[in-house]
Amino acid sequence: MTNAQVTALQYGLIGFFALWATLLFPQLIILHARHGRVRLRPVLTMAAVLLYATMTLAVTFLPLPGPGAGRLSQTVQLHPFQWVADIHTELLKHGLPAADWFTTQTFQQATMNVLLFVPLGFFARTLWKRGLIGTTLIGFTASLLIETTQLTANFGTAPYVYRIFDVDDLLDNTGGAMLGWIAGALLLSLVRKPVPSTVEMQPLPRERIDLTQAR
Repeated sequence: MTNAQVTALQYGLIGFFALWATLLFPQLIILHARHGRVRLRPVLTMAAVLLYATMTLAVTFLPLPGPGAGRLSQTVQLHPFQWVADIHTELLKHGLPAADWFTTQTFQQATMNVLLFVPLGFFARTLWKRGLIGTTLIGFTASLLIETTQLTANFGTAPYVYRIFDVDDLLDNTGGAMLGWIAGALLLSLVRKPVPSTVEMQPLPRERIDLTQAR
């Protein structure tokens, strides 16, 4: 992890605490008014979603370019699975054997892009009850929004484009959301308990036969 990424995570954590502190008190009031008591699960759920959102925004948009930062030579990458060729290039550049492909910065970046959207898929399944197709669309749309924001220099608020619009990021993020959905579905299948039947089985009445009665 680079120093820039560590700095971004620190800002994301600060943003989380600031946002959670702002929303926590109103949430407690609403929960108490609605249920007559404060339920811990909704509080923790909101904290988890806010933490994920602030951290994701931080690592995708921060740090902002400084006055002396150099501009990118490439701002758009539209070749799917370009990261495979980039791994090979990085191995040759550093004189590493092919077996060390998983240690390259390119592979680690691709892995982080996948893991970044796993919580989104998990939330979509466990909290928002979305199916796999719906979760895939959510992951793709969220990733496309991030990439578009980066391509437009944060919709013109940044001095210039400082992040690459990468089609591989779209694929990795969407795949991460799908993996998160699978993880959420597996968790729900493990914790779901069978509902006991409320129907009681009544014994069938026995028919008494009078042998003296003529048939």
